[in-house]
Amino acid sequence: MGASVAFHLAEAGVRDVVVVERGALGRGSSGKPIGGVRAQFSDPVNIALGARSLRAYGDFAARPGGDIGLERVGYLFLLDRAEDVAAFEESVAAQTEMGVRGRIVGPDEARELCPYVRTDGLLAAAHSPDDGHARPGAVVAGYAGAAAAAGVSFVTGTAVTGMDVAGGRVTAVRTDRGAIACDAVVCAAGAWSAGIGEMAGVPLPVRPLRRQIAFSAPLVPPPPRTPFTIDFSSTAYFHNSDRDGLLFGLADPGQPEGYDTTWTEEWVELFRDAMRRRAPALAGLDVVGGWAGLYEVTPDRNALVGRSRDVPNFLYATGFSGHGFLQAPAVGEVVRDLYLEREPCVDVSSLSAERFRVGAGGRPEAHVV
Repeated sequence: MGASVAFHLAEAGVRDVVVVERGALGRGSSGKPIGGVRAQFSDPVNIALGARSLRAYGDFAARPGGDIGLERVGYLFLLDRAEDVAAFEESVAAQTEMGVRGRIVGPDEARELCPYVRTDGLLAAAHSPDDGHARPGAVVAGYAGAAAAAGVSFVTGTAVTGMDVAGGRVTAVRTDRGAIACDAVVCAAGAWSAGIGEMAGVPLPVRPLRRQIAFSAPLVPPPPRTPFTIDFSSTAYFHNSDRDGLLFGLADPGQPEGYDTTWTEEWVELFRDAMRRRAPALAGLDVVGGWAGLYEVTPDRNALVGRSRDVPNFLYATGFSGHGFLQAPAVGEVVRDLYLEREPCVDVSSLSAERFRVGAGGRPEAHVV
């Protein structure tokens, strides 16, 4: 997110952009997603951000440049509860109105799209052929390389320790290597954003939650080219890997909040249980490794994008609840527009952190895994 924002600011002619990174670029949460990219959402704002980002990822080789391994294999949400079918039918209608190709298919067609699927108990599936997956690390490198070429400074191995606020504005960002004077700050700190916001006196209700991913040994015969497939009721998901195997994951309902990113194999049994019911051939996958990263979760599982009302030169793009990678191109454009005080390319006013002030409601997103 920070690399995308920096690239779009520099492309628009903004100078003296500094990206402060505690570790190395792409070594935190940005390097940990499974790489899904989609426009299949229930919230129109998320549909718009996803569709715009899909177009940007399709053009990534030309702007900003680089091979991101984009695979347009589609997304396939498997639905075995009547209430989910009804909700996805509404979502597909909204997506269609916004120019996103998607449809509800029956169990037999779902199996044709993904031969691993067992149709017993399956009611329907939602499919969009334009979705898919890409390589997050390559996206970070592409944005960062183009941003650096345009004059952006990347200060790595540097932790933010505080902010100087005077007259209701941030005047400097303090780090463990000295202070950086500034006329604006963009918080794109992911799961750590609440602490950054607190430094400036801006409440950002973001909490860290571990998510784990694993990959299988090469399969014999090699797996067919399948959609990014999600068993929605169990949250188990999988797609092809580069090694003739599968990448897969699941949202562990018992996972406590916290910053622990230790990978443990015990959660894989939850995935196996889901596969015994929905894709039996995958229940016995030989797991040869994996990793863990952090979701940056908000109370309504929707992002925080906007400008602080109380500290107007503090902008934020965080709390994406698992959707940050897939929305990064569009959100980079939006933050650019907000900084330049022009109408954003997507109206994200509903994603303001102000929605969580006393008396305000959330903006729930139904397609969360």
